[in-house]
Amino acid sequence: MLNKRKCGILLHPTSMPSPYGIGDLGQGAYEFIDFLEKSGQKLWQALPIGPTGYGNSPYQSFSAFAGNFLLISPDMLFEEGLLCEHDFKDKPQFDDSKVDFGSVIGYKTILFKKAFQKFNIKDIRFKSFCTRNAGWLNDYALFSALKEHFMEIRKNGIENSMFKCFAERAPKILDINSLKDLYFGGVWNTWPEELVKREPETIKKYETLLSEEIRFFKFLQFKFFTQWLKLKEYAASKNIEIIGDIPIFAAYDSADVWANQNLFELNESGFPINVAGVPPDYFSSTGQLWGNPLYVWKNHAETGYDWWIKRVKNQLSLFDILRIDHFRGFESYYSIPFGNPDATCGKWVKGPGRGLFDAIKKELGSLPIIAEDLGVITPPVAKLRQSLNLPGMKILQFAFDNSENNQYLPHNYDKNCVVYTGTHDNDTTVGWYNAADESGRDYFRRYMNSSGNSPSWDLIRLAVSSCADTAIYPLQDVLCLGASARMNTPGTNGENWLWRYAKGELLESHAVSLKYLTKIFKR
Repeated sequence: MLNKRKCGILLHPTSMPSPYGIGDLGQGAYEFIDFLEKSGQKLWQALPIGPTGYGNSPYQSFSAFAGNFLLISPDMLFEEGLLCEHDFKDKPQFDDSKVDFGSVIGYKTILFKKAFQKFNIKDIRFKSFCTRNAGWLNDYALFSALKEHFMEIRKNGIENSMFKCFAERAPKILDINSLKDLYFGGVWNTWPEELVKREPETIKKYETLLSEEIRFFKFLQFKFFTQWLKLKEYAASKNIEIIGDIPIFAAYDSADVWANQNLFELNESGFPINVAGVPPDYFSSTGQLWGNPLYVWKNHAETGYDWWIKRVKNQLSLFDILRIDHFRGFESYYSIPFGNPDATCGKWVKGPGRGLFDAIKKELGSLPIIAEDLGVITPPVAKLRQSLNLPGMKILQFAFDNSENNQYLPHNYDKNCVVYTGTHDNDTTVGWYNAADESGRDYFRRYMNSSGNSPSWDLIRLAVSSCADTAIYPLQDVLCLGASARMNTPGTNGENWLWRYAKGELLESHAVSLKYLTKIFKR
């Protein structure tokens, strides 16, 4: 899938047009697929599509298997008869240019609960879906119901006995404010100890108590998967493949960690021992403290990497190609003691290496994987990627430092790579160019033989014309948008993951220009 010249667009579904405050799997998504076909693109790359947690980051999901229910299209539920016109009468006035997650979550949850009331839970398709996905769905639905249950209890303040029990289990390094943040955030290790430890009788008790809520969360997953797979089938009919994104680490506050505690570096009370991140780099002088619990790779190996195999199989049912974020962590990962304020204090620890990928390949066959190999890449990391014959990534925004030996300049590529103008973690190309120093802009103009009046299309042309097998560019670059359209600024908790484009912004001229480039450079 990756050894033919192709190009495409990076766009997260939340950024698509929709009347409900967030992009979804309805008409806007189908119109985007039509645009891809019209413009000669063969690839659509998305960010992770799991249910998002704190900060709304798609890289911090409540599940490595579930889908984000906010992407469910209410219009498609209306077409099924699960919603009626009256259900939409109190729809808020949403901003077309960004996502207001708070308002969206509140409004769409109300809609989905109304749809659930009309849904026939005896539907054979629903039952079949629940049976096929029971391995992750049961834990995820219970986890979600429990979070909602305890969040509701805590709305009116701390329940003293429960908070006291939790605080007594917590590491002494955490102050009272940190404990309250965890507690009121409903993080699973703040639940009663018998739930934290998943005692069978307690699990059964809450499965009975919250049975209706559990069915609701299963209903949401059924509708998400149904709508997503319908869209994927439509894309395939247009000869368009979808690239998905797998974060290397699971979020701490996730059904995966709660249900598989032996696979993660946790203490007896369920708190992380060490957490993930990266040391100071191009993006941040204090590094990035992601906070994800680290894997106990020895325990994964003893199961034949069963959890990983199931995870990849699940994602390959949703996508044609997978981009694995932070590939270098499979060779060595950065381990930071839990409780540190930043990522300046940590150490590199050996990862599972090729053993993990051999186990996945043995079970699932050839691996249509893109390895995100950005940052400081050591020879062992490069050797691992090359031994697996996986394409790495090249970012054109990193290329213009006045050195003809820069690895991100196209004349230094080999063809087995994926070239990007920028990623979700970069500024838009217009924003990047405007912020660059004059020597960098001068080298850019000379390399491109360009006036620099349209830097984003200069880089798109450079990507498409390169020898790289695959070229990808964010939609913001196609639209020539500035820094205000940036998707994410690493190491910050500000205005991230919010950008949307409005209906009508994708023009015929954009499609014509992209089609011209794909034809002239045989993409």
